[in-house]
Amino acid sequence: MSIWQQGELVEVEITDLTDSGDGVGRVNDRVVFIPDTVPGDVIQARLVHVKPTFAHAIAKEILQPSSDRIRPSCIVADKCGGCQWQHIDYQYQLKAKRNQVIQALERIGGFASPPVDDVLTMGESLGYRNKSTYPVGKSATGNVVAGYYQKGSHQIVNLNQCPVQDERLNPLLREVKQYILKQNWQPYDENHHSGLIRHLSLRIGRRTGEILLTLIVKSWNISEIGRLAQEWLDRYPPLVGVMLNLNCDRTNAIFGRETRCIAGRNFLWEEFAGLKFQVRPDTFFQVYTETTEALLQQIQLELGLNGEESLLDAYCGIGTLTLPLAKQVNRVWGLEVQPEAVEQAKLNAEYNGIENVEFHVGKVEQLLPKMDIKPDIVILDPPRKGCDKSVIEALLSSKPKQIVYVSCKVATLARDLKLLCQDGVYKLKRVQPADFFPQTAHVEVAAFLVLSQLDRGIES
Repeated sequence: MSIWQQGELVEVEITDLTDSGDGVGRVNDRVVFIPDTVPGDVIQARLVHVKPTFAHAIAKEILQPSSDRIRPSCIVADKCGGCQWQHIDYQYQLKAKRNQVIQALERIGGFASPPVDDVLTMGESLGYRNKSTYPVGKSATGNVVAGYYQKGSHQIVNLNQCPVQDERLNPLLREVKQYILKQNWQPYDENHHSGLIRHLSLRIGRRTGEILLTLIVKSWNISEIGRLAQEWLDRYPPLVGVMLNLNCDRTNAIFGRETRCIAGRNFLWEEFAGLKFQVRPDTFFQVYTETTEALLQQIQLELGLNGEESLLDAYCGIGTLTLPLAKQVNRVWGLEVQPEAVEQAKLNAEYNGIENVEFHVGKVEQLLPKMDIKPDIVILDPPRKGCDKSVIEALLSSKPKQIVYVSCKVATLARDLKLLCQDGVYKLKRVQPADFFPQTAHVEVAAFLVLSQLDRGIES
């Protein structure tokens, strides 16, 4: 076996994709990871990071393009870090995401032939995002720039429009930069922790068309912001609120802890699953409204609700899943660590006339083991790190009849499903991937678990 050298040129056929979106090939039985490639590509690549059994490389030339390689819709797709897969045919993206789920469940979860459905999609792979947040900076020529970071760096790729965000947000993305330049509001410099404007955040109600604009700033002291905020509201009728969010810390976190409404209101209305929701700038709400609603419909169908059930929604947020399901069951508990989200969830429940929900503020791993309840159904929708072990133990103790585990990171989903299904307590009935993030390698998954017949017999 020859010794690899950093900088060496190699010829690689791409055969797979990683869960981070890079292409995978082999050279002399050693794995090579190459971004911006497609299975079926034959690539001349330069090795840039070499280990004894694998290497990372960059593509220098496409010797033979894959039949699934397409021209990206965005002119800066090869530079911008917002999307990884614009060069891949959308139908192949869906196949790759399903395969990603299967591989994780087999390798990490230990499930043989896991029951994974085709990826749920609404068919629109562009113009779907209801929220975009862009770092703001200054170019070498002194112009204000806003966009996503270049791949592998903190260099901003300037955008005047983004093909994956709702096109109704593009005028604000383009013109707010000009206001920042005209007012001489200095963009933030993360190297020196200086400047004022850190990020521009835009959010739209896909069904209502209402828009929120938020500037994330290092200081509240922004000249003429009140007058300009009102000017923006007058100039853009869909814009219903202009906010400032204060983040004066030296951090990669985007939003700080305090948000002030400068003009208009601090929320937009969105219609979702037949209900109306108040959504604020820093509220967690899935970025693809229509596919989220389609996944909810799959959850409703799978649960087969008859109106008599009790349901617990862990990590409930503002009640996106909680409230539509509450209309179909007898009693609901919602758990959420963020007090602001619970406040919104309560307001949304009240506005929609839903009275059978009880919300609790706190960490799920602390609340759930102490709650003296035995829900028939539990919905899990944890952050990327998955469920704390105490949550898994509490579920194995209380034994709800059905568990729906919604996840944005399939590796931690597979790990947790393995724990829930060990010793035959639960059976993995069905897995429904959903494409919440077209043009990226991310995939959302809903896994449906049912209590085994053995445990039901012991319980009764």
